[in-house]
Amino acid sequence: MEQNKPVMPDFRNFGVIFRALMLVHLGMLVYALAGMNAWSEWALRLTDAAFWVEPVLMGAMALLALCAPLLRRWPYRRSLMLVYALVMGWTLVIYQVFSSIMLDALRADLLQMQLLALMTTSFMMWHYQLWLKTLSPRLAEARLLALQARIRPHFFFNSLNAVLSLIRSQPRLAEQLLQNLSELFRVAMGNQSALSTLQREVELAQGYLEIEKVRLGERLHVEWHVDKMPGKASIPPLILQPLLENAVYHGIEPSIETGIIQINIFRSRNEVHIDIRNPMINHAVQRIGNGMAQDNVRERLLLYFDAEANLSIQRGNDYYQVHIVLPYRELNNEQTVAPVFS
Repeated sequence: MEQNKPVMPDFRNFGVIFRALMLVHLGMLVYALAGMNAWSEWALRLTDAAFWVEPVLMGAMALLALCAPLLRRWPYRRSLMLVYALVMGWTLVIYQVFSSIMLDALRADLLQMQLLALMTTSFMMWHYQLWLKTLSPRLAEARLLALQARIRPHFFFNSLNAVLSLIRSQPRLAEQLLQNLSELFRVAMGNQSALSTLQREVELAQGYLEIEKVRLGERLHVEWHVDKMPGKASIPPLILQPLLENAVYHGIEPSIETGIIQINIFRSRNEVHIDIRNPMINHAVQRIGNGMAQDNVRERLLLYFDAEANLSIQRGNDYYQVHIVLPYRELNNEQTVAPVFS
């Protein structure tokens, strides 16, 4: 995307909706306080303002959310004209409906309402573009590159040693592991500015764990629960692999006993849930670096999905679990999706 090209907000995104509601209500509060003659009037003025603002705000946000896919596909100028048309048209509808049932003393001025709606919409669109500029494409690209999964050097060299040990005894397996390793590094060093599919990320993660399985042998056991996984769901690339690498590094390597890594991926309504659970080795020496990969994943989820996605941690007596929630959105084969902040 060009650096200064304006971007239409995703009016279905929770972060966009939340900031719009906060700014409009803050403006309504300032308007009520600025026009009062005595402090005793603030409650009445705020109630009067809310009586007209709330229906316009909620209805307009609902209309914009309904038209969000169309607004994101259209050129920016055409979409902007539709945004203004929807807001101004809905403001006129609310005025006509409420004026027919209100006393003359309580009626608002149509011109004033339209002017306030126009100014508020313009301010919101300007604020969104200003907010994007604080996370400019170059900055977002730099952050994405910095947040790519950092494949640990010890994994690379240990994997090569494992492949070398299999070349003579199991050449087909050695070839498969080299293909998995090559694909993993190809994705890690490739373009991270577009979303991937959940099916693709699972395949990549399975290839990674196959390498670790050869290296660790019976110490590593993996349980995949992906029967209910929405394979076409969009997800940032290299989300699963660094978390699984953490699970191996902290939950399997320190122990001489068999450890189980459980991966559970499913869809619940309009959300995709990803659970990764590994053993908690209480007697082992605590290794550093676990939080870095999690912070990187959390940052990339923020870059792509704003406040609609989150990563949480749950610790038990004998397990450590990472839980990811992100919005369910299908990704077509020919579709590329940029981060919401780019």
